[in-house]
Amino acid sequence: MPRLLIVKTGDTFEDVARMHGDFEALFLAVLEPLARRHPALSLSVFDARRDGAPPALDNFNALVITGSHAMVSDAEPWSEALMPWLREAIAKDIAMLGVCYGHQLMAAACGGAVGYHPGGRETGTQTITLTEAGRRDPLLGEQPDTFSAQLTHAQSVLEAPPQAEVLAHNAHDAYQALRYGPRQWSVQFHPEFTAPVMRAYLSHQREALAEQGQDADALIEAVKPAPAASAVLRRFAEQLIAGAP
Repeated sequence: MPRLLIVKTGDTFEDVARMHGDFEALFLAVLEPLARRHPALSLSVFDARRDGAPPALDNFNALVITGSHAMVSDAEPWSEALMPWLREAIAKDIAMLGVCYGHQLMAAACGGAVGYHPGGRETGTQTITLTEAGRRDPLLGEQPDTFSAQLTHAQSVLEAPPQAEVLAHNAHDAYQALRYGPRQWSVQFHPEFTAPVMRAYLSHQREALAEQGQDADALIEAVKPAPAASAVLRRFAEQLIAGAP
């Protein structure tokens, strides 16, 4: 019985949550239809900030680590407590997908460097390009070589872990997607974000974007659906259901 745990690492903005749901709800909106078609798939949520010590890994086949408005470099106790747990999960070959903060946290746990990007925040619908390794990858390899994705982040993976494969990049980030083992991936972009969610984020960030010299209205106008990026989360769960590596 596939048992997937969503590891919640933060809350979205209150106005975004009112319209679209909190972070875990965005993931569940993608995953619950699969669970209804495949009742053997079990979904649960663990709030890493509020629910105490991470649960025993023997109870799960897969982890999805969400985004957060926290910063990995702040080394908050709940975040630091996840790092050895994530390393143990990789050692046990538990399937994993880290998203945004989850991407950065997995990279830091495995020996990479994470911090504020010198180019500032990346946000809106942006273009991602697969590397040669990405084109061969069982999770990302079905994507077009270049595809659109929703992004919003101030920190980035600045140096990939030595053992990680780089699967995707773009003009802003050299490490948009990484693979750590046979079934362990992380992505900087948000496969759970719809275009309306991305527009809501940009609307909330108007002042912060203006301070960085970015035009929120232009970014909102440029938002478009990103079905290839969204497919990554669904494909991860489908591979879990099928028992694929």
